[in-house]
Amino acid sequence: MSIEATRRFTILSSHLNPTRFNSDPHSFSISASLLSSQTQQDDHCVFCNIIRGQSPALKLYEDDTCLCILDTSPVSHGHSLIIPKSHFPSLDATPPSVIAAMCSKVPFISNAIMKATGCNSFNLLINNGAAAGQVIFHTHMHIIPRKAFDCLWNSESLLRHPLNLDDEKVSQLATSIQEQLMVSDICQESKNEDFCSSKS
Repeated sequence: MSIEATRRFTILSSHLNPTRFNSDPHSFSISASLLSSQTQQDDHCVFCNIIRGQSPALKLYEDDTCLCILDTSPVSHGHSLIIPKSHFPSLDATPPSVIAAMCSKVPFISNAIMKATGCNSFNLLINNGAAAGQVIFHTHMHIIPRKAFDCLWNSESLLRHPLNLDDEKVSQLATSIQEQLMVSDICQESKNEDFCSSKS
C-alpha cells in the first residue's frame, strides 16, 4: 500500500472508529517527518509548538488532522481545545475540509469530556478575530463543559430583545448579508474552476 493510500485509509478509519487508531500500537501510522512535510506550521505559534512536541500539553485526542488538548486557562473543569495540525490564523482562513474534520470529532470528544466531568451540557465556541476574543491566532474550537447555574457567561443573565422582522434596518441587514454570500459563492466557484482547469 502506498504512503498516500495508507494515509487516506488512516484518516477514513479514524472517522469511522476513532479510538482504534489511538489505542492500537499495531495500527497504521504516519511518521512525524511525513506529517511535518505536509503541513504548514508557524515557528512562533504556541499551538504549532505543542503539535511538534516542543511545548507541553495534556493531549486528549490526536489524529492526522487535529489534536485535542486541555485548555491551560480553563473557564470550567474539562475545558478543552480542538486544534488543526496545520497553521491557519483564523476560521475564515481554514479550508472547509479541515473545519469538517474538526467538527466531526466534536460529538466523540464532547461525550467523553461530559462523562469525565459529570456534565450533561457544553458550549462549542470559536473566537474568530481579536474583537471576538481570539488570543492565539491559530484556529481552534473550545469545548466548555457546563452545569446548571454555573453562571459562566454574563450574557446568560441579560434579557434578549426580539428581532422586529418588519423593521427596515433589519431587512437591509439581511439583504446585505445575502449579497455578501452571493459574492463569496461566486468567488469560491471561480477558485474551484481555476483549480480544476489547472489540473486538466
